[in-house]
Amino acid sequence: MVGTSSPEAVKKLLENMQGDLRSLSLECRKKFPPVKEAAESGIIKVKTIAARNSDILAALKENSSEVVQPFLMGCGTKEPKITQLCLAAIQRLMSHEVVSEAAAGNIINMLWQLMENSLEELKLLQTVLVLLTTNTVVHDEALSKAIVLCFRLHFTKDNITNNTAAATVRQVVTVVFERVVAEDERYKDVIDQPVAVQGNSNRRSVSTLKPCAKDAYMLFQDLCQLVNADAPYWLVGMTEMTRTFGLELLESVLNDFPQVFLQHQEFSFLLKERVCPLVIKLFSPNIKFRQGSSTSSSPAPVEKPYFPICMRLLRVVSVLIKQFYSLLVTECEIFLSLLVKFLDADKPQWLRAVAVESIHRLCVQPQLLRSFCQSYDMKQHSTKVFRDIVNALGSFIQSLFLVPSTGNTSATPNQTGSNASGNTGTAQTNPGVLGMGGGATVLPAFEYRGTWIPILNVTVQGSAKATYLEMLDKVEPPTIPEGYAMSVAFHCLLDLVRGITTMIEGELGEAETVSQTTTETTSLPAQSSEQQDLQSVSDQSEKELVSRAVWEEMVNACWCGLLAALSLLLDASTDEAATENILKAELTMAALCGRLGLVTSRDAFITAICKGSLPPHYALTVLNSTTAALSSKSYSIQGQNVQMISPSSESHQQVVAVGQPLALQPQGTVMLTSKNIQCMRTLLNLAHCHGAVLGTSWQLVLATLQHLVWILGLKPGVGGALKPGRAAEGPSTVLTTAVMTDLPVISNILSRLFESSQYLDDVSLHHLINALCSLSLEAMDMAYGNNKEPSLFAVAKLLETGLVNMHRIEILWRPLTGHLLEVCQHPNSRMREWGAEALTSLIKAGLTFSHDPPLSQNQRLQLLLLNPLKELSNISHPDIRIKQLECVLQILQSQGDILGPGWPLVLGVMGAIRSDQGESLIRTAFQCLQLVVTDFLPTMPCTCLQIVVEVAGSFGLHNQELNISLTSIGLLWNISDYFFQRGEIIEKELNKEEAVLQKQAEEKGVMLNRPFHPAPPFDCLWLCLYAKLGELCVDPRPAVRKSAGQTLFSTIGAHGTLLQHSTWHTVIWKVLFHLLDRVRESSTTADKEKIESGGGNILIHHSRDTAEKQWAETWVLTLAGVARIFNTRRYLLQPLGDFSQAWDVLLDHIQSAALSKNNEVSLAALKSFQEILQIVSPVRDSEKPETPPAINVSVPVVVGTTTATSLGRSFMRTDSIGERIGRYNGSEPPVITDEIEDLNLWWAAWNSWYRIGSESTRPPITCDKLTFIPSQPFLTALIQIFPALYQHIKTGFSMDDLQKLGVILHGAVSVPISSDASPFILPSYTEAVLTSLQEAVLTALDVLQKAICVGSESMQIMYPAIFDQLLAFVEFSCKPPQYGQLETKHIANAKYNQAEWVALNYVPFAERSLEVVVDLYQKTACHKAVVTEKVLQNIIKTLRIPLSLKYSCPSESTWKLAVSSLLKVLSIGLPVARQHASSGKFDSMWPELANTFEDFLFTKSTPPDNLSIQEFQKNESIDVEVVQLISTEILPYANFIPKDFVGQIMTMLNKGSIHSQSSSFTEAEIDIRMREEFSKVCFETLLQFSFSNKVTTPQEGYISRMALSVLLKRSQDVLHRYIEDERLSGKCPLPRQQVTEIIFVLKAVSTLIDSLKKTQPENVDANTWAQVIALYPTLVECITCSSSEVCSALKEALVPFKDFMHPPAPKVQNGES
Repeated sequence: MVGTSSPEAVKKLLENMQGDLRSLSLECRKKFPPVKEAAESGIIKVKTIAARNSDILAALKENSSEVVQPFLMGCGTKEPKITQLCLAAIQRLMSHEVVSEAAAGNIINMLWQLMENSLEELKLLQTVLVLLTTNTVVHDEALSKAIVLCFRLHFTKDNITNNTAAATVRQVVTVVFERVVAEDERYKDVIDQPVAVQGNSNRRSVSTLKPCAKDAYMLFQDLCQLVNADAPYWLVGMTEMTRTFGLELLESVLNDFPQVFLQHQEFSFLLKERVCPLVIKLFSPNIKFRQGSSTSSSPAPVEKPYFPICMRLLRVVSVLIKQFYSLLVTECEIFLSLLVKFLDADKPQWLRAVAVESIHRLCVQPQLLRSFCQSYDMKQHSTKVFRDIVNALGSFIQSLFLVPSTGNTSATPNQTGSNASGNTGTAQTNPGVLGMGGGATVLPAFEYRGTWIPILNVTVQGSAKATYLEMLDKVEPPTIPEGYAMSVAFHCLLDLVRGITTMIEGELGEAETVSQTTTETTSLPAQSSEQQDLQSVSDQSEKELVSRAVWEEMVNACWCGLLAALSLLLDASTDEAATENILKAELTMAALCGRLGLVTSRDAFITAICKGSLPPHYALTVLNSTTAALSSKSYSIQGQNVQMISPSSESHQQVVAVGQPLALQPQGTVMLTSKNIQCMRTLLNLAHCHGAVLGTSWQLVLATLQHLVWILGLKPGVGGALKPGRAAEGPSTVLTTAVMTDLPVISNILSRLFESSQYLDDVSLHHLINALCSLSLEAMDMAYGNNKEPSLFAVAKLLETGLVNMHRIEILWRPLTGHLLEVCQHPNSRMREWGAEALTSLIKAGLTFSHDPPLSQNQRLQLLLLNPLKELSNISHPDIRIKQLECVLQILQSQGDILGPGWPLVLGVMGAIRSDQGESLIRTAFQCLQLVVTDFLPTMPCTCLQIVVEVAGSFGLHNQELNISLTSIGLLWNISDYFFQRGEIIEKELNKEEAVLQKQAEEKGVMLNRPFHPAPPFDCLWLCLYAKLGELCVDPRPAVRKSAGQTLFSTIGAHGTLLQHSTWHTVIWKVLFHLLDRVRESSTTADKEKIESGGGNILIHHSRDTAEKQWAETWVLTLAGVARIFNTRRYLLQPLGDFSQAWDVLLDHIQSAALSKNNEVSLAALKSFQEILQIVSPVRDSEKPETPPAINVSVPVVVGTTTATSLGRSFMRTDSIGERIGRYNGSEPPVITDEIEDLNLWWAAWNSWYRIGSESTRPPITCDKLTFIPSQPFLTALIQIFPALYQHIKTGFSMDDLQKLGVILHGAVSVPISSDASPFILPSYTEAVLTSLQEAVLTALDVLQKAICVGSESMQIMYPAIFDQLLAFVEFSCKPPQYGQLETKHIANAKYNQAEWVALNYVPFAERSLEVVVDLYQKTACHKAVVTEKVLQNIIKTLRIPLSLKYSCPSESTWKLAVSSLLKVLSIGLPVARQHASSGKFDSMWPELANTFEDFLFTKSTPPDNLSIQEFQKNESIDVEVVQLISTEILPYANFIPKDFVGQIMTMLNKGSIHSQSSSFTEAEIDIRMREEFSKVCFETLLQFSFSNKVTTPQEGYISRMALSVLLKRSQDVLHRYIEDERLSGKCPLPRQQVTEIIFVLKAVSTLIDSLKKTQPENVDANTWAQVIALYPTLVECITCSSSEVCSALKEALVPFKDFMHPPAPKVQNGES
């Protein structure tokens, strides 16, 4: 309006006005003079105003009545041209707002007249409009008159006028109400006193209203009157009115100016009192009408519903509900109920269509729907309006399918529909729409049980753009195209869902953010808005509770109807877009229900989606049970049941996949359509985006997905992701290319779905896990009892879920792994394998994940993660265990250095492998262990080292694979090495740990319980190691025993110094002796059966071919090891206190081993015995690395006397001083007890030795094949021990002991040799060598005699015993000892004649013994004991045996040695004997001696035939020596010697001197055989002593005389016989021997005579002379012999007789004789 008040505008206005007035006066000049005058005066008036007033416009307005007057008069002329000019001028004035109220009234009256005359109708309307819109001067009566004028013009005959008038009326009505709004705006700050509103019966009493409001009120009230066909109160002058127009006006006012009605109680009152009853009244024909009921019972014919009114009424209702719902709660309830009724199937199609459109308008206003719910559904006795609306839509949709619409006569759509199913093969044009055979594209449509309803594109989503509600120009009801109502209803549902969900979710979101801020202060769980704590005092929570109740009610009210309708539509939909929308609606509803915690409804929607995903009638229990629960709650809508209509199987959809159903019994194949796949994607989407609210319905979702995955043939791959399986796996799975491209996407979404579980809250996550677990349980049940491919979906997804939720793994770990462990025990191998795969992957991932705090600081979590790995050990399936161990291996490789407290679990897994679990398992487990020992010992807590030892030990005991057992022993050695190197660190750490444990134990009041307890923890570790090795030492396999034994003793040897001193006690008793006991027991009970060669090509040496022999080796090793420890660690063991008991036990073991019936063991036992006596000087490895340990020395070194004496201190070398001092660092050095002082030990040893000796050498009582005979090396070793042992006990060694020793020596020497061994032990025939045993025996005696020699007087009484022992041995030369009853043939196996062997064998020994005797006697002949005990006599007695045997001796050397020995002995002994002659101690010796001489010199044995002359002469010379001894040593001392003895000697000499030979000799031999020399010596001796002047006693002389006479007598006889023979023989020579004899006799005679001459005459008896002379004649007679030799001898014999040629002396001289 600014333009109208500017000076230029005013000037122009004035000009125009003056121009208008001039024109008017011109026009009226002729016909209407008054008008002309008025016009002219008007010009002046205007000019005057313009001139006088500065504010021209205001002045004009004041005078407007006068200014307007000429124009009004001009209109009164009814002359068209003038009228038009005037109206134009008036309009100009009005547009400049220079018309006063009065003028306006005049103008209106003038217009009214024009109207009544039907003049310039359009101009009139235009003028009214300008008048009313430019300013507000017109009101009250004038206004009503102006409005009536417009109405009147609306009902003219002219169409243009009518329409213009209608538009003007609308605009005027709007203007009236706009004024009210403006008025309110002006007065809005002025607070008017509220007037008490009485029940205002006087309808016109509107005194409280301001002017504009009053006008509006009157106008609106009259509009209602008019529509109701009543007379208006204010619009006086109305002639006619249509309802349709009235309703349109009402609607526009209500729609455009709701605030007027809401702010003014008067207007609200009008709404309630006038509008609503009016609407309800007008609706009645629609309500009562039923299609098809032509007659009615009521008397008046039923009014037919009239489309224009009905449609406008619905529009009004829409506005009322939308704008004034809060005022008209009750009325709206009625309206809404009506709307719902209009949807009934018996209402006309158009009515149903507009009703659906109206409902659609409501559906896009969620806040409004919310109000309905609050006002009706939530009130107790109210209609459930909201629910009814939804249900009505549902049943409306159902009715469309079930009752074919009447208009639907064409059959083509149905045909196209049915065509579709047959045409799956044709090319796809776009997804979900099939190319038809005819090339036409199929319309999007719903199709259900033969009813085909196209989907029309009716509206944009979210806006209710109605079609039929806008048809204001139609009078007849339109024909509704097919599918329209369905499409709108469909959109209603979608918009309803979208609106509600968006609204509620938005509010929920706000509420949650608010509640989070409040809960953070009150520390409530932020997630569970469902269980929001009510103590939150704020109004906020109150408000929220209210809102929540509303939300829940809304959902509860609508879900059932929605679901029924949507499920039906989903099933019927053939259009991908429609399907997508339906699914989206179901999805959002499901999510919303989930958020609100409405489980039933949530599950119902999810079930619907699930069912859509699966083929029709698919047997899936989860879903069926849910559906059953739902269908039992079928909801009633106006008496009609909305059933969950089950999907019809014939929905014509493209089949995209054919597969196997997941069921126990194979049931053929099932088909998936593209819609199924679409539903599946929705399902995935739901799970992905709304997983947090799914709760228990995860079960449904996952079960469905599992089945789909199965049908599509997806199989789990690494990490649990599903990949399309190979065709081979599901032969009946057929996939079209369409779905093939989808599969990777689906599998990707599936994976993402589980990845997104990381964003779920803990509770939801648990729901997910539980659902997967129960799915998996079902799959497990199905897989029982058959080896078909199981469904691995659940397991794979558990794995995926676990992997993505590592950051909070703790909360789901137990249920997750607990279930997977069950899967691992499943009999179906594929199932198990996946269970294990999942479990191990999770464990590995859990350990590598960077937790916060890290695992190293969160031990509890680490143990939690590792625990299932340990649990797997309880499962016996080897494939699972392999997986478990591979997992351990990988964990070690990646995490080994940070396992920390997890070590016991990991080690436990390795240790849990049992022997019966197959080689590959054990091998893998062992690999892990090796890795641990090589790489991880330093990183693990020291407390775990003991477990490592135990595990390594347990592998040693596995009997599957020998190599593993042996390697594990190697590992134990490595472990011990590690202990040794890191000893200090380990010890420190263990002690720290021990202190903690000790403290805990004390707090609990219990004893600390661990193996080997009192020992310090580090020592316990060692003891465990030793104990383990000890167990392995008695393993059934020899190789393991051997290796373990060597390792055990090496470790104790190498590292034993680390142990605390007191711990040695345990080592000795609990480890070593315990081991010895077990080995001894096993060895003695071992089987003697021969073991056939081990598998195939392994040969077993004969020395190991029975279990017994194999155990023998172990026994040897063990005993040796223990002995070595006793030896090398004596300084540690001796101070222990019970060393003597230990010593006894050890000796006992040595003894039982030595007496075992096994040569190897017994010999080794003696070696050990030697070692502990330190006979074999132990060599320290450190000092002489190149020499092997002493235990391997096969031949023990016999330590001679020189070192024996120094043995007392020898043990000082066994350990380097430095090492010892280091060990006892700081503490005082150990007390070293000199072992010589510790006599008890040595005597114990002696007793053991004696027991071993006496047992082993005692001959067996019975002799059968199996008699065990100790071997030579054993006996040798046994005897060799004695000298060293003796060094320690000699001080107390008594006669008794000597006796015992003698028994053993004798026994040992008597033991025969087995024929197998004889070639190695026995010398050949010719060698005179002693066996080592015999050497040893002699050495023992030698040691003894040397000791006695330097010993005290008391010791020397032992000499005789030694002599006895030796002499006994001497006898062996002729009488080999007997070994019990044993026939030596047994042993010889009849290969050799054992007797010969033995005889040969004892000779050297006997001879050596003899030499010893001689030596010894030479030294000791004068000893009192030797004299007293008749040693000499014994010697002689013993020698007599070989001497008397002479040539019959087994060996010639024997008697020769015997002779020489006898000579030596006598040369020393005889003087002694003479010395003691008076004491009589030697009396018994002489006869023995005489007999000995006799037996030897005149032996009964004949010399062997092959004796050579030289030999014979040699032997003769020996005899001569004996005679010489007699002549030098005995006979000269005859006066000290018993007479009998001398007599015997003489007789012997006599016998020797004349050697008469038997006649059996051959001629040739006589020369040799005659011992001429011997005889001669005898004779000479005889003669010498016969006439020795030393003869002191007459008896002696007599003896010699007697001897002579005998001699001479014999000579005489020989000569006589010779002469006789000579004479008889004639020419034949005599036998050689006889000739020899005679020669000898002749020589003897000459010798005798010589002797007699030399002797003093007084010594010769006269009788003798007589006998000599008497020979002479006989000699003379021999002169005739022919032998020259005889002759020469005879000559010699005769010559001496010349001395007898005396003259006869007188008789007196000889008279005395």
